[in-house]
Amino acid sequence: MAETPHEPPPQPSDRSQFPPTLGPTGTPPTGTPIVTAPTESLSPELQVAAAELAQVGEDAGTPADVPKDMSVGDIATVKRFAKIRSFFAKHGHLLWWLHSAYAMTFGAFVMMYAAEGYDRARWMVVLLCAGWLVIVMFFRHFGQGRGQKDKVTDAKSKLRFYVMTTALKNLYQSMLFFLVPFYWKAATLDADNRFFLYLLGLLALLSTVDVVFDQVLMRYKAPASVVYLFILFACLNLVLPAIFPDTRTLITLLAAAALATLVFFTMHVPFKNLLRPAWFLALLASVGAAMFVAYAGRRGIPPVPMYISDGAVGPTLLPDGRLSMHVSALHESLIQEMHALTDVVTPGGRGDNLLHVWRHRGLEVQRGASEPAVDPPPGSVRLRSTLRSFHIPSDRTGPWSIDVVTEDDQLVGRVEFEVIK
Repeated sequence: MAETPHEPPPQPSDRSQFPPTLGPTGTPPTGTPIVTAPTESLSPELQVAAAELAQVGEDAGTPADVPKDMSVGDIATVKRFAKIRSFFAKHGHLLWWLHSAYAMTFGAFVMMYAAEGYDRARWMVVLLCAGWLVIVMFFRHFGQGRGQKDKVTDAKSKLRFYVMTTALKNLYQSMLFFLVPFYWKAATLDADNRFFLYLLGLLALLSTVDVVFDQVLMRYKAPASVVYLFILFACLNLVLPAIFPDTRTLITLLAAAALATLVFFTMHVPFKNLLRPAWFLALLASVGAAMFVAYAGRRGIPPVPMYISDGAVGPTLLPDGRLSMHVSALHESLIQEMHALTDVVTPGGRGDNLLHVWRHRGLEVQRGASEPAVDPPPGSVRLRSTLRSFHIPSDRTGPWSIDVVTEDDQLVGRVEFEVIK
Protein backbone atom coordinates (compact mmCIF):
# COMPACT_ATOMS: atom_id res chain seq x y z
CA MET A 1 0.00 0.00 0.00
CA ALA A 2 1.31 3.34 -0.92
CA GLU A 3 2.21 5.53 2.00
CA THR A 4 0.25 8.70 2.44
CA PRO A 5 2.62 11.60 2.27
CA HIS A 6 2.83 13.59 5.52
CA GLU A 7 2.03 17.32 5.26
CA PRO A 8 4.76 19.55 6.62
CA PRO A 9 3.95 21.16 9.96
CA PRO A 10 2.69 24.76 9.68
CA GLN A 11 5.42 27.36 10.01
CA PRO A 12 4.88 30.19 12.47
CA SER A 13 3.89 33.36 10.72
CA ASP A 14 4.68 36.90 11.77
CA ARG A 15 0.97 37.57 11.49
CA SER A 16 0.37 35.50 14.62
CA GLN A 17 2.20 38.20 16.63
CA PHE A 18 -0.42 40.81 15.81
CA PRO A 19 -4.05 41.01 16.84
CA PRO A 20 -6.46 39.46 14.34
CA THR A 21 -8.35 41.55 11.85
CA LEU A 22 -11.83 42.22 13.12
CA GLY A 23 -14.93 41.40 11.12
CA PRO A 24 -17.73 43.82 10.29
CA THR A 25 -19.34 43.27 13.69
CA GLY A 26 -16.14 43.99 15.57
CA THR A 27 -15.41 40.30 16.36
CA PRO A 28 -12.67 38.10 14.88
CA PRO A 29 -13.67 36.17 11.76
CA THR A 30 -14.62 32.53 12.23
CA GLY A 31 -11.63 30.26 12.44
CA THR A 32 -9.17 33.06 13.26
CA PRO A 33 -7.02 32.20 16.28
CA ILE A 34 -7.13 34.76 19.10
CA VAL A 35 -3.65 35.72 20.19
CA THR A 36 -2.99 37.59 23.42
CA ALA A 37 -1.08 40.86 22.80
CA PRO A 38 1.99 41.60 24.95
CA THR A 39 0.46 44.88 26.16
CA GLU A 40 -2.52 43.17 27.77
CA SER A 41 -0.34 42.27 30.73
CA LEU A 42 0.66 45.91 31.31
CA SER A 43 -0.75 47.78 34.29
CA PRO A 44 -3.24 50.61 33.60
CA GLU A 45 -0.53 53.19 34.31
CA LEU A 46 1.83 51.62 31.78
CA GLN A 47 -0.95 51.41 29.21
CA VAL A 48 -1.55 55.17 29.58
CA ALA A 49 2.17 55.80 29.13
CA ALA A 50 2.25 53.57 26.05
CA ALA A 51 -0.70 55.46 24.53
CA GLU A 52 1.03 58.80 25.15
CA LEU A 53 4.24 57.61 23.52
CA ALA A 54 2.26 56.32 20.55
CA GLN A 55 1.08 59.87 19.84
CA VAL A 56 4.62 61.10 19.18
CA GLY A 57 5.08 60.90 15.43
CA GLU A 58 3.59 62.02 12.17
CA ASP A 59 0.06 61.41 13.44
CA ALA A 60 0.58 63.56 16.54
CA GLY A 61 -2.56 65.30 17.61
CA THR A 62 -4.95 62.40 16.87
CA PRO A 63 -6.08 60.04 19.65
CA ALA A 64 -4.02 56.85 19.74
CA ASP A 65 -4.73 53.46 21.27
CA VAL A 66 -2.19 51.33 23.06
CA PRO A 67 0.01 49.67 20.39
CA LYS A 68 -0.55 45.90 20.23
CA ASP A 69 2.72 44.97 18.52
CA MET A 70 5.16 46.24 21.14
CA SER A 71 8.46 44.48 21.49
CA VAL A 72 10.28 43.79 24.73
CA GLY A 73 12.45 46.84 24.13
CA ASP A 74 9.39 49.03 23.55
CA ILE A 75 7.86 47.87 26.81
CA ALA A 76 11.10 48.71 28.64
CA THR A 77 10.96 52.21 27.13
CA VAL A 78 7.36 52.59 28.30
CA LYS A 79 8.34 51.58 31.84
CA ARG A 80 11.13 54.17 31.92
CA PHE A 81 8.74 56.82 30.62
CA ALA A 82 6.16 55.85 33.25
CA LYS A 83 8.80 56.24 36.01
CA ILE A 84 9.58 59.76 34.77
CA ARG A 85 5.89 60.64 34.70
CA SER A 86 5.49 59.29 38.22
CA PHE A 87 8.46 61.32 39.46
CA PHE A 88 7.06 64.56 38.06
CA ALA A 89 3.60 63.75 39.39
CA LYS A 90 5.01 63.18 42.87
CA HIS A 91 7.55 66.02 43.01
CA GLY A 92 6.13 68.41 40.44
CA HIS A 93 5.17 71.08 43.00
CA LEU A 94 8.73 71.16 44.34
CA LEU A 95 10.09 71.59 40.83
CA TRP A 96 7.70 74.50 40.25
CA TRP A 97 8.92 76.18 43.43
CA LEU A 98 12.53 75.65 42.35
CA HIS A 99 11.69 77.27 39.03
CA SER A 100 10.10 80.20 40.88
CA ALA A 101 13.29 80.57 42.95
CA TYR A 102 15.27 80.64 39.71
CA ALA A 103 12.91 83.30 38.35
CA MET A 104 13.44 85.44 41.46
CA THR A 105 17.20 85.09 41.08
CA PHE A 106 16.92 86.00 37.41
CA GLY A 107 14.84 89.06 38.35
CA ALA A 108 17.47 90.16 40.89
CA PHE A 109 20.17 90.04 38.22
CA VAL A 110 17.95 92.07 35.86
CA MET A 111 17.48 94.71 38.57
CA MET A 112 21.23 94.87 39.14
CA TYR A 113 21.72 95.30 35.40
CA ALA A 114 19.13 98.09 35.26
CA ALA A 115 20.64 99.89 38.25
CA GLU A 116 23.94 100.34 36.41
CA GLY A 117 22.61 103.19 34.29
CA TYR A 118 19.78 104.72 32.33
CA ASP A 119 21.57 104.12 29.02
CA ARG A 120 20.49 100.48 29.21
CA ALA A 121 16.84 101.51 28.98
CA ARG A 122 17.01 101.51 25.18
CA TRP A 123 17.16 97.70 25.29
CA MET A 124 13.58 97.78 26.53
CA VAL A 125 12.44 98.57 22.99
CA VAL A 126 13.67 95.15 21.85
CA LEU A 127 11.89 93.41 24.74
CA LEU A 128 8.66 95.30 24.07
CA CYS A 129 8.60 94.32 20.40
CA ALA A 130 9.44 90.70 21.22
CA GLY A 131 6.75 90.55 23.91
CA TRP A 132 4.06 91.92 21.59
CA LEU A 133 5.03 89.47 18.83
CA VAL A 134 5.04 86.42 21.13
CA ILE A 135 1.68 87.31 22.71
CA VAL A 136 -0.02 87.78 19.34
CA MET A 137 1.43 84.55 17.92
CA PHE A 138 0.71 82.56 21.08
CA PHE A 139 -3.00 83.27 21.38
CA ARG A 140 -3.62 83.13 17.65
CA HIS A 141 -2.00 79.68 17.50
CA PHE A 142 -3.20 78.11 20.75
CA GLY A 143 -6.36 80.06 21.49
CA GLN A 144 -7.50 80.49 25.09
CA GLY A 145 -9.54 78.88 27.84
CA ARG A 146 -11.04 75.46 27.14
CA GLY A 147 -10.19 75.69 23.45
CA GLN A 148 -6.53 76.03 24.36
CA LYS A 149 -6.59 72.74 26.25
CA ASP A 150 -8.10 71.01 23.22
CA LYS A 151 -5.20 72.19 21.04
CA VAL A 152 -2.44 71.24 23.48
CA THR A 153 -2.80 67.45 23.51
CA ASP A 154 0.14 65.69 21.91
CA ALA A 155 3.86 65.88 22.62
CA LYS A 156 4.68 68.26 19.76
CA SER A 157 2.01 70.80 20.67
CA LYS A 158 2.99 70.57 24.33
CA LEU A 159 6.61 71.28 23.41
CA ARG A 160 5.62 74.32 21.32
CA PHE A 161 3.33 75.51 24.13
CA TYR A 162 6.11 75.13 26.70
CA VAL A 163 8.68 76.98 24.56
CA MET A 164 6.37 79.93 23.86
CA THR A 165 5.15 80.23 27.46
CA THR A 166 8.72 80.10 28.75
CA ALA A 167 9.80 82.80 26.28
CA LEU A 168 6.84 85.01 27.21
CA LYS A 169 7.39 84.43 30.91
CA ASN A 170 11.04 85.49 30.65
CA LEU A 171 10.06 88.57 28.63
CA TYR A 172 7.48 89.61 31.25
CA GLN A 173 9.96 89.05 34.06
CA SER A 174 12.74 90.94 32.28
CA MET A 175 10.57 93.99 31.61
CA LEU A 176 8.98 94.11 35.06
CA PHE A 177 12.18 93.66 37.05
CA PHE A 178 14.00 96.10 34.79
CA LEU A 179 11.40 98.79 35.57
CA VAL A 180 11.37 98.35 39.36
CA PRO A 181 14.67 100.20 40.17
CA PHE A 182 13.73 103.25 38.09
CA TYR A 183 10.22 103.56 39.53
CA TRP A 184 11.59 102.93 43.01
CA LYS A 185 13.81 106.00 42.71
CA ALA A 186 11.11 108.16 41.13
CA ALA A 187 8.24 107.21 43.48
CA THR A 188 7.56 108.97 46.79
CA LEU A 189 6.52 106.43 49.40
CA ASP A 190 4.17 108.78 51.28
CA ALA A 191 2.47 110.12 48.13
CA ASP A 192 -0.13 108.76 45.74
CA ASN A 193 2.38 107.66 43.11
CA ARG A 194 3.61 104.90 45.44
CA PHE A 195 0.64 102.73 44.38
CA PHE A 196 1.96 102.58 40.83
CA LEU A 197 5.23 101.22 42.23
CA TYR A 198 3.36 98.72 44.43
CA LEU A 199 1.41 97.40 41.43
CA LEU A 200 4.60 97.11 39.41
CA GLY A 201 6.34 95.20 42.20
CA LEU A 202 3.33 92.92 42.72
CA LEU A 203 3.23 92.00 39.02
CA ALA A 204 6.98 91.35 39.09
CA LEU A 205 6.55 88.91 41.99
CA LEU A 206 3.52 87.20 40.43
CA SER A 207 5.44 86.71 37.20
CA THR A 208 7.77 84.36 39.10
CA VAL A 209 4.88 82.23 40.44
CA ASP A 210 4.37 79.64 37.72
CA VAL A 211 0.90 78.59 38.87
CA VAL A 212 -0.44 82.14 38.52
CA PHE A 213 1.34 82.79 35.25
CA ASP A 214 0.45 79.48 33.58
CA GLN A 215 -3.13 79.14 34.84
CA VAL A 216 -4.21 82.78 34.38
CA LEU A 217 -2.01 84.86 32.07
CA MET A 218 -1.21 82.06 29.66
CA ARG A 219 -4.70 80.62 29.74
CA TYR A 220 -6.74 83.72 28.92
CA LYS A 221 -5.97 86.50 26.48
CA ALA A 222 -7.75 89.31 28.36
CA PRO A 223 -5.60 89.30 31.55
CA ALA A 224 -2.43 88.64 29.54
CA SER A 225 -3.04 91.62 27.25
CA VAL A 226 -4.13 93.90 30.12
CA VAL A 227 -0.95 93.14 32.07
CA TYR A 228 1.08 93.70 28.91
CA LEU A 229 -0.74 97.03 28.39
CA PHE A 230 0.35 98.16 31.86
CA ILE A 231 3.93 96.95 31.30
CA LEU A 232 4.06 98.63 27.89
CA PHE A 233 2.79 101.93 29.31
CA ALA A 234 5.31 101.82 32.16
CA CYS A 235 8.13 100.92 29.79
CA LEU A 236 7.33 103.67 27.29
CA ASN A 237 7.34 106.24 30.09
CA LEU A 238 10.90 105.19 30.79
CA VAL A 239 12.13 104.56 27.24
CA LEU A 240 10.76 107.55 25.31
CA PRO A 241 12.97 110.14 27.13
CA ALA A 242 16.00 108.00 26.21
CA ILE A 243 15.01 108.08 22.53
CA PHE A 244 13.75 111.68 22.52
CA PRO A 245 15.72 113.63 25.17
CA ASP A 246 14.48 116.88 26.69
CA THR A 247 10.84 115.90 26.19
CA ARG A 248 8.33 117.31 28.64
CA THR A 249 7.12 114.64 31.07
CA LEU A 250 3.46 115.23 30.28
CA ILE A 251 4.10 114.78 26.55
CA THR A 252 5.91 111.52 27.30
CA LEU A 253 3.01 110.37 29.49
CA LEU A 254 0.36 111.05 26.84
CA ALA A 255 2.46 109.50 24.06
CA ALA A 256 3.00 106.37 26.15
CA ALA A 257 -0.75 106.05 26.78
CA ALA A 258 -1.54 106.49 23.07
CA LEU A 259 1.08 103.99 21.85
CA ALA A 260 0.18 101.40 24.48
CA THR A 261 -3.50 101.62 23.56
CA LEU A 262 -2.68 101.31 19.86
CA VAL A 263 -0.67 98.13 20.47
CA PHE A 264 -3.39 96.75 22.77
CA PHE A 265 -5.98 97.39 20.06
CA THR A 266 -3.96 95.48 17.46
CA MET A 267 -3.74 92.47 19.81
CA HIS A 268 -7.53 92.07 19.69
CA VAL A 269 -8.54 93.52 16.32
CA PRO A 270 -7.07 92.32 12.98
CA PHE A 271 -5.31 94.98 10.91
CA LYS A 272 -7.76 94.59 8.03
CA ASN A 273 -10.61 95.72 10.29
CA LEU A 274 -8.91 99.07 10.84
CA LEU A 275 -9.65 99.91 7.21
CA ARG A 276 -13.33 100.05 8.09
CA PRO A 277 -14.53 103.46 9.31
CA ALA A 278 -16.30 102.06 12.38
CA TRP A 279 -13.22 100.24 13.68
CA PHE A 280 -10.94 103.18 12.88
CA LEU A 281 -13.20 105.54 14.83
CA ALA A 282 -13.25 103.05 17.70
CA LEU A 283 -9.44 103.08 17.68
CA LEU A 284 -9.33 106.89 17.77
CA ALA A 285 -11.86 106.96 20.60
CA SER A 286 -9.84 104.39 22.58
CA VAL A 287 -6.62 106.36 22.14
CA GLY A 288 -8.34 109.59 23.16
CA ALA A 289 -9.84 107.97 26.25
CA ALA A 290 -6.47 106.50 27.26
CA MET A 291 -4.77 109.90 26.94
CA PHE A 292 -7.52 111.52 29.04
CA VAL A 293 -7.15 108.88 31.77
CA ALA A 294 -3.36 109.31 31.75
CA TYR A 295 -3.68 113.08 32.10
CA ALA A 296 -6.26 112.81 34.88
CA GLY A 297 -4.10 110.31 36.78
CA ARG A 298 -0.74 111.95 36.16
CA ARG A 299 -0.23 112.71 39.88
CA GLY A 300 -0.32 108.99 40.58
CA ILE A 301 2.44 108.12 38.09
CA PRO A 302 6.11 108.64 39.02
CA PRO A 303 7.85 110.92 36.47
CA VAL A 304 10.59 108.51 35.46
CA PRO A 305 13.47 108.75 34.90
CA MET A 306 13.77 111.89 37.08
CA TYR A 307 14.35 111.54 40.81
CA ILE A 308 15.84 113.44 43.75
CA SER A 309 19.30 112.19 44.63
CA ASP A 310 19.81 114.58 47.56
CA GLY A 311 17.88 117.26 49.36
CA ALA A 312 18.39 119.40 52.43
CA VAL A 313 16.91 122.32 54.37
CA GLY A 314 18.68 124.95 56.49
CA PRO A 315 18.02 128.32 58.16
CA THR A 316 20.92 130.22 56.52
CA LEU A 317 23.07 130.25 53.38
CA LEU A 318 26.79 130.58 52.93
CA PRO A 319 28.16 133.27 50.55
CA ASP A 320 28.67 130.65 47.82
CA GLY A 321 25.00 129.61 47.97
CA ARG A 322 25.41 126.42 49.97
CA LEU A 323 23.48 125.74 53.16
CA SER A 324 25.30 126.56 56.39
CA MET A 325 23.72 123.49 58.00
CA HIS A 326 21.42 120.62 57.02
CA VAL A 327 18.62 120.07 59.50
CA SER A 328 15.91 117.49 59.92
CA ALA A 329 14.50 119.14 63.05
CA LEU A 330 14.89 122.61 64.55
CA HIS A 331 13.34 124.78 67.25
CA GLU A 332 10.56 127.18 66.26
CA SER A 333 12.61 130.15 67.44
CA LEU A 334 15.18 129.51 64.71
CA ILE A 335 12.77 129.50 61.79
CA GLN A 336 12.65 133.04 60.44
CA GLU A 337 13.24 132.06 56.85
CA MET A 338 14.20 128.69 55.47
CA HIS A 339 16.24 127.63 52.45
CA ALA A 340 16.00 124.37 50.48
CA LEU A 341 18.46 122.76 48.07
CA THR A 342 17.54 119.72 45.97
CA ASP A 343 19.62 117.77 43.45
CA VAL A 344 17.41 116.29 40.72
CA VAL A 345 18.88 113.64 38.42
CA THR A 346 17.63 114.17 34.86
CA PRO A 347 18.99 111.35 32.65
CA GLY A 348 16.27 112.00 30.06
CA GLY A 349 17.22 115.65 29.69
CA ARG A 350 15.76 118.84 31.08
CA GLY A 351 12.37 119.08 29.42
CA ASP A 352 10.41 120.30 32.45
CA ASN A 353 10.35 123.42 34.53
CA LEU A 354 10.58 122.24 38.14
CA LEU A 355 8.98 123.97 41.12
CA HIS A 356 9.43 123.89 44.89
CA VAL A 357 6.19 123.58 46.87
CA TRP A 358 6.51 124.23 50.61
CA ARG A 359 3.89 122.46 52.76
CA HIS A 360 3.09 122.65 56.46
CA ARG A 361 1.12 119.71 57.83
CA GLY A 362 0.21 118.81 54.26
CA LEU A 363 -1.19 122.25 53.39
CA GLU A 364 0.50 124.33 50.68
CA VAL A 365 2.25 127.41 52.07
CA GLN A 366 4.35 128.59 49.13
CA ARG A 367 4.75 127.56 45.49
CA GLY A 368 7.19 129.06 43.06
CA ALA A 369 9.91 128.53 40.50
CA SER A 370 13.16 127.29 41.93
CA GLU A 371 16.46 128.90 41.01
CA PRO A 372 19.34 126.83 39.60
CA ALA A 373 22.18 126.65 42.12
CA VAL A 374 25.91 126.33 41.47
CA ASP A 375 28.02 123.16 41.25
CA PRO A 376 25.38 120.46 40.70
CA PRO A 377 26.56 116.85 40.53
CA PRO A 378 27.14 115.47 37.01
CA GLY A 379 23.87 114.61 35.27
CA SER A 380 21.85 116.60 37.80
CA VAL A 381 20.35 120.02 38.28
CA ARG A 382 20.53 121.74 41.68
CA LEU A 383 17.49 123.78 42.64
CA ARG A 384 17.17 126.35 45.41
CA SER A 385 14.22 128.17 46.95
CA THR A 386 13.58 130.29 50.04
CA LEU A 387 10.56 130.32 52.32
CA ARG A 388 10.11 133.98 53.32
CA SER A 389 9.09 134.97 56.81
CA PHE A 390 5.77 136.49 55.71
CA HIS A 391 4.71 133.04 54.37
CA ILE A 392 5.44 131.28 57.66
CA PRO A 393 2.28 130.72 59.72
CA SER A 394 2.11 131.80 63.35
CA ASP A 395 1.84 128.20 64.46
CA ARG A 396 4.91 126.87 62.69
CA THR A 397 5.46 123.67 64.65
CA GLY A 398 4.86 120.29 63.14
CA PRO A 399 5.92 118.47 59.97
CA TRP A 400 7.10 120.43 56.93
CA SER A 401 7.99 119.27 53.43
CA ILE A 402 9.36 120.63 50.19
CA ASP A 403 7.93 118.92 47.12
CA VAL A 404 9.76 119.06 43.81
CA VAL A 405 7.03 119.00 41.14
CA THR A 406 6.84 119.51 37.41
CA GLU A 407 4.81 122.35 35.97
CA ASP A 408 2.10 119.73 35.30
CA ASP A 409 2.05 118.81 39.03
CA GLN A 410 3.80 115.44 38.85
CA LEU A 411 5.70 114.80 42.06
CA VAL A 412 9.42 114.20 41.50
CA GLY A 413 10.40 113.86 45.15
CA ARG A 414 10.06 115.25 48.66
CA VAL A 415 12.34 116.62 51.41
CA GLU A 416 10.95 116.66 54.95
CA PHE A 417 11.87 118.34 58.24
CA GLU A 418 10.24 119.00 61.62
CA VAL A 419 9.79 122.21 63.62
CA ILE A 420 9.59 121.54 67.36
CA LYS A 421 8.70 123.65 70.39
